[in-house]
Amino acid sequence: MQFIELLQSDMTAALVVFGLLGLCVGSFLNVAIHRMPLMMIYSWRQECSEFMSQQADMPQEHTVPLTDIVAADTPITLSRPASRCPHCAHKIKWYENIPLVSWLVLRGRCSDCKANIGLRYPVVELVTALLSILVIYQFGVSAAGLSALVLVWTLVALTGIDFDTQLLPDRLTFPLAGLGLAVNSQSWFVSPTQSIWGLLFGFLSLWIVVKVFFLITKKHGMGQGDFKLLAVLGAWLGPMMLPLIILLSSLLGSIVGIILMKKQGESKPFAFGPYIAIAGIVALLYGSDIVNWYLGMYTY
Repeated sequence: MQFIELLQSDMTAALVVFGLLGLCVGSFLNVAIHRMPLMMIYSWRQECSEFMSQQADMPQEHTVPLTDIVAADTPITLSRPASRCPHCAHKIKWYENIPLVSWLVLRGRCSDCKANIGLRYPVVELVTALLSILVIYQFGVSAAGLSALVLVWTLVALTGIDFDTQLLPDRLTFPLAGLGLAVNSQSWFVSPTQSIWGLLFGFLSLWIVVKVFFLITKKHGMGQGDFKLLAVLGAWLGPMMLPLIILLSSLLGSIVGIILMKKQGESKPFAFGPYIAIAGIVALLYGSDIVNWYLGMYTY
């Protein structure tokens, strides 16, 4: 408790501590971004195998090979197996896994096979550290500040996963939505009523748009994970922030989409969740200031 009180009384020390913590969390988020989709695939393969083997009209000569293949899968978790180089299977030692520092010392290469280590790893660590500093600077070392850190860290993980796989795992969005309702039961960001309506409107606003789009074009324009992510942000920030989040994410998504279309020469599906997450972080940190500035433009 004395350490917490020290950080509450010394903002500079708090920013340093939470910046370093953000680097460590960013290192863990890199693991989660890489492994969580693999964990989901492993789970889906098991469920499909069990489902198919239970169907009376499926011949055993078809289901048994499938079951054997899935049974041979190596289980993967966030902690096991130990981190290894994907190119040469070199087991990464603890001193090769120091956030940001190890990447710089190794010059972005595996110490064994010298294969490139993706730039994304230090970027995620650095971004997580900077965002952690901004959150603590904005909310202080308080219950609201610490809960906001959890929100931002999870949004970083969701952004990375969606960029890589166009998936927004329910195992992250559902608990985060529940946590938003729990946090706002104490009115740390919005009132409990606003939190509930924010969750509802956040989901329905995109769900209705996509359903109308499908009725007109017979095409699915957006994944259901995007509905859930916007519902999460509604639960945390309330319904009044949803227009800002939708506007910012649409602008970011449109700009990136145009750039990709010019670069690739054709329109291809791309992840929209990261732009919702980025807009949500902006709304968390500066949403009230942006809204007040906008409304002030029309005040005479």
